[in-house]
Order: sequence, then C-alpha cells, then structure tokens
Amino acid sequence: MASFLDARNQRGQWLVRIDDIDTPRNVAGAADSILKTLETFGLTWDGGIHYQSRHHEHYRHYLDVLKDQELLYPCLCSRKSLVELKNSAIYPGLCRRRTFPEKSLHAVRIRIDDIDVAFNDRLQGKQSENLATRHGDFILKRKDSIFSYQFAVVIDDHLQGVTNIVRGVDLLDSTIKQIYLQQKLDIKQPSYMHVPLITDSLGIKLSKQTFAEPVATDHPSHVIFSLLELLKQAPPKELDDASLTEILDWAISHWKPGHLTTMTAIFPAAALNDSCTFKHKDSS
Repeated sequence: MASFLDARNQRGQWLVRIDDIDTPRNVAGAADSILKTLETFGLTWDGGIHYQSRHHEHYRHYLDVLKDQELLYPCLCSRKSLVELKNSAIYPGLCRRRTFPEKSLHAVRIRIDDIDVAFNDRLQGKQSENLATRHGDFILKRKDSIFSYQFAVVIDDHLQGVTNIVRGVDLLDSTIKQIYLQQKLDIKQPSYMHVPLITDSLGIKLSKQTFAEPVATDHPSHVIFSLLELLKQAPPKELDDASLTEILDWAISHWKPGHLTTMTAIFPAAALNDSCTFKHKDSS
C-alpha cells in the first residue's frame, strides 16, 4: 500500500514482481491469488508481471560478470558445519582461497571488502554498515543452483528500471548487501524507503510463517481505510463510507510518508483480522 501510494503520488509507475525463484517453496496458485487480491483492492500495476523464475539467463550473465572480476569463489561448507561454529552468522571464510572451476557440489559466495557501505533512507535516515564484520562473504547461488534473493532482486531492479523502492523495515538489513552488489556490477542505485511493519498484539510481524489470517476481501474499502489509519495518513471519517476509488484518489493526493515515523500506538483493525501496530526500527 505504501509503495503504491508513493509511486502514484509521484506520478510514477508501480511495478509488480513475483519472487518465485525459490522453486521448492512455491505454492501452486499463490501468484494468481496475489494478483487477484491486488486487483480487489484497486492496486493496479503498470506493465507486465515480472516473474523471477523466467530470468535465470540474466542472473547467470551477471554472475559471470562478477566471476570475471574474480570476486566470487566456490564454497563447499554445509549449513550444518557452519551452525556448529561460533559466530556462524558471520561466514568465517573457510573456502575463500578456492577458485573456479570446482567439480564438487558447491555454493557461490562473493568476497566482501572490509569497507563501510552507506546510504540515506528516505524514512529511516542515514544507514551505514561494514559487511565484512557484520555478515562476511554471502551466498549469491546456493548448492541447489537457486540464486539468492539478495542477488536476484538487484538484477530485477536493474532489468525493470526501478528508481524508487518502498518496502518493510525488516529488509533494511538486506539493502546494504544489495547496494554492495550494485557497486560491483556498476548498476545505478535506486532510492530506498523502509516503512514500519504491521504486527499483531504480541509484536510479531503478520505473515504466513506466523499463521496470520489472510487479508479480508469482502469489504475492500474498509480495509483500505484502516490501512490509511495505520499508515498515519489521518483519513477524514466521512471517507470511511466512500467508494474504493474515492478513498484511493484521496490517499494518493494526500500521501505523507513522513508521518510514518511517529507510529507508536496499537490500533484496532478488525478488517485486518487482528489488532495491529507498527514495528519501527531506530534509524541509529
């Protein structure tokens, strides 16, 4: 919703991408359900749908670009072996001296420079992180030949000509990795804005992993009105009885993303099937 309003307010295009590259986790009919839900709530997109599963050749090409720069190496480490190590969240570089070609089953990692990567988030402010000390060399292609999310979305954004990205603050930590890849591939960096998350009354993000109920679709205008309240857009009460088109038109013309920074209270939102709040990450 936030990304839709932000794009339309700036008279930009709003693009839809289906992240279906992790094929073992794909659920039959899920993509069609997502698109139908967007249409139900009047969130119409521009252009065709970008399916990650149809762009393997592009991912392979840009992986080769990094490989030609000798920035990648094969990794034979198993997840189990890394979990057994202390500080396993940071890859210890056990395979860093390995080179291609590698006949054994392997993942592909990128060598990380020991430098700070920074960017200015439109909502969260300046962000800076040293990837080497925070994450270490991360995977671009898994042992099962599936490209990582971090790598694929960088290529997707480039292919789709994305200039502005609006997404949840839970992905703020991923952005530094993606900017690092953009720099190595000489790809233009988009503008970023990470918005607070809708959570349940226990502070847990609403998601299928936590068995949250699907969004109610029987009264779309009421749901959109509730979302505008959650997004701190202060919609006038009389708008609650307006048509979906009227509500969206008002929301687009009155969009004020800066109001999101003040979100602290829990709001009753029956139309969203739970009591919800926003989880805000300190920009420091």
